[in-house]
Amino acid sequence: MRKDSGSDSANLLLQCEAGRERLVPLGRHQDDVIKCNPRKQDKAAWVASAEQANAFSEARPGKRCALLSRQIERARGKERRTMRLVVLVTERSIDKKGQHLIEPALEIEGWWTSLDAAPEEIIRLYRRHGPHEQFHSEIKTDLDMERLPSGEFDSNDAIMHLAMFAYDCLRLFGQLGLTGEISPVRHPAKRRRLKTVLQEIMYRAAKYDDHARRLVLDFGRTVKMHATSPVLCKRVCRNHLPTK
Repeated sequence: MRKDSGSDSANLLLQCEAGRERLVPLGRHQDDVIKCNPRKQDKAAWVASAEQANAFSEARPGKRCALLSRQIERARGKERRTMRLVVLVTERSIDKKGQHLIEPALEIEGWWTSLDAAPEEIIRLYRRHGPHEQFHSEIKTDLDMERLPSGEFDSNDAIMHLAMFAYDCLRLFGQLGLTGEISPVRHPAKRRRLKTVLQEIMYRAAKYDDHARRLVLDFGRTVKMHATSPVLCKRVCRNHLPTK
């Protein structure tokens, strides 16, 4: 379970610990990685602690980083628990543009966790939270599901199930489009946003054409799926805009 720094409070952290312990008798296991809010952290003290532990390593000229793992006690009323805190300390004396700073810039990042993994693994696991938020964004914006349309729970439940089905289909089209014949010429990517899939695969310009006493939906000669149909392969004028 990953949570951002808005969940960094003794109350919520201890609730997570209690919930994890309740699952143990049931044969289930849960771990969490929660971003620490550094608003009350003493940056100078963390730098001194990293110096004492000889944990600093130079990432580039003018920038050095240190990874620390500490056991910190959190309290809620009379309840006290010791939790693991992984901290990344960054000290910059030269910024990324090569400008020397009068005083070093200090940055502290921390993660509360119940895992025993290495600090590098804890940070990697939490940073996967970013792509996860992108999936949420696609559902809310690309599928226009930010606001549910009805005041009835059953109606919204049906809409959500249809949205899930549409999302899975579009995600499958996007993954197939990365390597298949329908793949557009682009830079290498691991996935495509739903909006890109809709624009490049699903949306097609077409027009109704009166042919042989019937209306024909003409997609033009560039659409491969209609290349075998002589009726649908009529050449469309380049300056013609779709009427419907």
